[in-house]
Amino acid sequence: PGSGAAAMDLFGDLRRMNKRQLYYQVLNFAMIVSSALMIWKGLIVVTGSESPIVVVLSGSMEPAFHRGDLLFLTNFHDDPIRAGEIVVFKVEGRDIPIVHRVIKVHEKGNGNIKFLTKGDNNEVDDRGLYKEGQNWLEKKDVVGRARGFLPYVGMVTIIMNDYPKFKYALLAVMGAYVLLKRES
Repeated sequence: PGSGAAAMDLFGDLRRMNKRQLYYQVLNFAMIVSSALMIWKGLIVVTGSESPIVVVLSGSMEPAFHRGDLLFLTNFHDDPIRAGEIVVFKVEGRDIPIVHRVIKVHEKGNGNIKFLTKGDNNEVDDRGLYKEGQNWLEKKDVVGRARGFLPYVGMVTIIMNDYPKFKYALLAVMGAYVLLKRES
């Protein structure tokens, strides 16, 4: 059967479901979404990072990290930033955080720290990425520090960003599955 027949089967199933079943499935879906949000908020509190999990979007950190690697971050403000550490930082005027290595640190007596970053696979440091007139990053710019990673697990995110139609198709299939799955 073609996609038209599959769609008709889907609507047939929806029509045959009584209202009570439909409400139950919608509530079930809402519980899954709210549980995921609670887990995410819990991770934010435990790790101290506004983004506890990020996906590497470019090849600038190869061979340490590849495009699609999933990074786990913490951001405890008491931990000093050291050269060699991999940080995720946000720059004014850019929406997407950047994952790069700290190459230089300037620490003042009052505890104020400024540092410079660079992608392992890049020829030059990140001063060209910072906002105009900014030569150093500060602790406030750091979203988190890499503590672990899973290779290539984030490729799904990259595919969904590169091909929006795939994202909507995947969401539609998942939504249909949750709404139509029968309790055994």
